[in-house]
Amino acid sequence: MEFGKSRSVSGQQKSRGQFVDMKEVKKVLIIRFSSIGDIVWTTPVIRCIKQQCSDVEVHYCTKVQYKSMVEANPYIDKLHFLEESLGALINVLKKEQFDFVVDLHRNIRTAIIKFRLKTRSKAYNKLRVKRFLYTNFQINLMPNCHVVDRYFEAASPLGIKNDDRGLDYFIPEKDEVESGWLPETHRNGYVAYVIGATGWTKILPFKKMVELCDKINKPIVLVGGKEDYEAGDKLEKFFNSDEGNKEFDDGLQKLGKKAVVFNGCGKFNLSQSASLVKGAHVVFGHDTGLTHIAAAFKKTVFSIWGGTVPNNFYPYGTRFFLIENTRLKCRPCSKSGRSKCPKGHFKCMNDLVFDFNLPN
Repeated sequence: MEFGKSRSVSGQQKSRGQFVDMKEVKKVLIIRFSSIGDIVWTTPVIRCIKQQCSDVEVHYCTKVQYKSMVEANPYIDKLHFLEESLGALINVLKKEQFDFVVDLHRNIRTAIIKFRLKTRSKAYNKLRVKRFLYTNFQINLMPNCHVVDRYFEAASPLGIKNDDRGLDYFIPEKDEVESGWLPETHRNGYVAYVIGATGWTKILPFKKMVELCDKINKPIVLVGGKEDYEAGDKLEKFFNSDEGNKEFDDGLQKLGKKAVVFNGCGKFNLSQSASLVKGAHVVFGHDTGLTHIAAAFKKTVFSIWGGTVPNNFYPYGTRFFLIENTRLKCRPCSKSGRSKCPKGHFKCMNDLVFDFNLPN
């Protein structure tokens, strides 16, 4: 078994360059506080540590609002949640006496936790300088390496290897959505469209949403949170109303506006929304968590990109098609989305062409 180098954070640890003796490792803590997509990306590391390190107890630490994402994961032995007090969380973690910490978040809070725990650890490389150059000056020095594979580097001292089985998402039985919860028009199959994202520049303008749904031209379930309900309601009314919307109708005569839309945004919790994604024929989505959850279910994903780019963050371990405007020199303009287009034209979304064909 090969071992990587561990990062020293206290005088009690082994120095840089020495290996971790797996005979000494019985309890491992994995930390990732947020957000939905990033937590899903950590699941191969969780699985591989549990399956490849014999008799190791795997603990996972995240924010309490993401509890539903990890509570059903069979590869996690114990969960710890950050609520209001970092100090209270550290006191709980210190009692566990961890042998190794895999830091998949790497920020001030995780640095404090590792310092206080005084145990061996390694953090993943955020490539901050390279990401800064890429998002501010469009100088691309980023490696051709998905963030999931960078996460594995943080666990390398444990000797684990990527099993190439992709992402995991485990839905509690109580949150499995039954077909009877959907309108009759959608019970024999549907396309899921994840319509939201964090950051205005990651979301299609409403007119382009209309164009996309019209191109899909099949029963569509809109998936998202409460913040996406208003846009979903407008889409549902547009496609399901005899009146339509004159502002957008003229460009939709060729397909005859045959899409039937059900707005599920804000009506289901996260795991129920994941269940809707799981039940879809294919999934369309912006650069956001539920789109990456679709990859965990090995769905064919049509991944839509605006101000951010997919080079290290594309749907992992599944079949996917990228919908993006690659002709612009101003992309990416940020790493996680902006509140408005810095150039004012928003061509990364407004000039998108939907020329896809749905798989059978």
